[in-house]
Amino acid sequence: MKTLKHAIALVAFTALTTSAAFADGHSVKPMIEAANQSVSNGTVSAAKVVAGENGWLVVHKTDDTRKPGPVVAHAPLQKGENVDVAAILTEKIKAGEKLMLMVHSEKGGVKTGIFEYTLGVKEDGPIKIDDKLVMTVITTE
Repeated sequence: MKTLKHAIALVAFTALTTSAAFADGHSVKPMIEAANQSVSNGTVSAAKVVAGENGWLVVHKTDDTRKPGPVVAHAPLQKGENVDVAAILTEKIKAGEKLMLMVHSEKGGVKTGIFEYTLGVKEDGPIKIDDKLVMTVITTE
């Protein structure tokens, strides 16, 4: 019986500390959930984006090489979980094109809340986890 009480206490403690760490942002693992989609309405969206800090959902053109190309949209992100994030496209995207949705930081820029990144600079640059970009690639329909 004593072992069962200890096990229950351990499970409860783990659940509490895990949710507290997530709320604090200490254990937030940045990620993006997005599916192939039509962009005929001039926007591209992600069902869910998790950010370890305030930042940006940035949409790059890409191709089969999965190398980030020019930025064609961006939307602000709050630290933590963001749902149904939509970014307005700055140029016409045709059906069948590939887009890379990526989490960028708010760090390094001159103005908070103003997206300052251009391809290759450090201001408001991409987030990397274990030296890998936090991104997903979709195909437009």
